[in-house]
Amino acid sequence: MTSDRQTPIEVLLAEDNPGDVKLTQKAFEQGNVMNNLHVVNDGIEAMQYLRQENEYADSPRPDLILLDLNMPRKDGKEVLKDIKDDPELKRIPVVILTSSEAEEDIVSSYDLHANAYLTKPVDFDGFLEVVNTIEDFWLTVVKVPPE
Repeated sequence: MTSDRQTPIEVLLAEDNPGDVKLTQKAFEQGNVMNNLHVVNDGIEAMQYLRQENEYADSPRPDLILLDLNMPRKDGKEVLKDIKDDPELKRIPVVILTSSEAEEDIVSSYDLHANAYLTKPVDFDGFLEVVNTIEDFWLTVVKVPPE
């Protein structure tokens, strides 16, 4: 992927906290990469989106998934395991973006093959910096395999 792409990057944000969703949306709006940010509010919706089920039947395949660990109905670790166990989904980069700094969460996320683990900053400037870093690295620098 390069920054001179003609089509927007598709990003799926799986996040149940409305304040964090708004911060992420604002940060992506101010970012340097043309993107479409899609939001789901829990792990069940995340898997329905990724598998294009129910209301998500026409959803685009994401180029990147930003996944919170602490979500209702199905937590982020369960979603991560489902993604990495699915031959159709396992190559999509998954960045854990969570408030947890617990070592056990970091270790278990990488054990489940997360591509990166980031702790959410508490203020907008920090959030903007994290999103810019995500964009710069995952959406312009890194080469990922095609679908």
